[in-house]
Amino acid sequence: MDWDKLRVFHAVAEAGSFTHAGENLNLSQSAVSRQISALEESVKVPLFHRHARGLILTEQGELLYRTAHDVFAKLSMAEARIRESKERPSGPLKITTTVAFGSIWLTPRINEFLERYPEIELSMVLNDEELDLAMREADVAIRMQPPRQADLVQRQLMTLRYHIFASPDYIKAHGMPKKPEDLKDHRLIIYGEDARPPVSNVNWMMNAALQFKPDMRPILKLNNIYGIYRATESGLGISALPDYLVPADSTLVRILPELEGPSFDAYFVYPEELRHSKRIGVFRDFLIDKISEVKARLAAAANA
Repeated sequence: MDWDKLRVFHAVAEAGSFTHAGENLNLSQSAVSRQISALEESVKVPLFHRHARGLILTEQGELLYRTAHDVFAKLSMAEARIRESKERPSGPLKITTTVAFGSIWLTPRINEFLERYPEIELSMVLNDEELDLAMREADVAIRMQPPRQADLVQRQLMTLRYHIFASPDYIKAHGMPKKPEDLKDHRLIIYGEDARPPVSNVNWMMNAALQFKPDMRPILKLNNIYGIYRATESGLGISALPDYLVPADSTLVRILPELEGPSFDAYFVYPEELRHSKRIGVFRDFLIDKISEVKARLAAAANA
């Protein structure tokens, strides 16, 4: 097949229309249409159903698209590895992680990383759904559970544990719980039914309070850990948060230290083909350095 036509076909399948594909390729709509017609003539089957609302792949078009997508993903990976031959790490690096971890822990540290490696073109995708690294939807992921795909390299980064936190404003208004039983008299923020936390007993704090007040109701349910963090920070109530979500400059106060919640591991994950990537290597080493600093801070706080 003609590679230029295949490239145009892939762009059209991704965009869903000749017009949008042309904009992405800097080609006119008529030029894109001619390329697709020529490709369909060469394979002797229609690749798209033409509708007023746009284009839909035929069964044969879907087969060709999946193959082309895989080929272009591998070509992109090969290009990345070739670029890694330079002495200094450079080129694009796409990272994906959860909204909470990316927003609170990772993003504030990115400036330091880019100051060390200014030739790396960094992009981040914060999404609680897992992107497909094998299809190069991202180069590397930081995940709160082990990867399910067998062809991915994984490294355990750190173990995270839930603790109970409240803001100074909340404590001033409602008092400081002194013992687990006191939770029954406080406003608790918990995870809602739609939450997808990395542990099964994520509402362990609420369960502790229910032992003393079975008919207790939370002040708020949220399906997102970042939302719970912000609600706690605002003074709405008390919540259970992973320790990484409380940065060094946070005003949140850890309460009831004798109550420790469940723990889970964070993993650094990337495709096997990128095992020798310098960009991934320096980013991994940077994370390990920053995690060591956090561990030291948490250890000092625990011994204070």
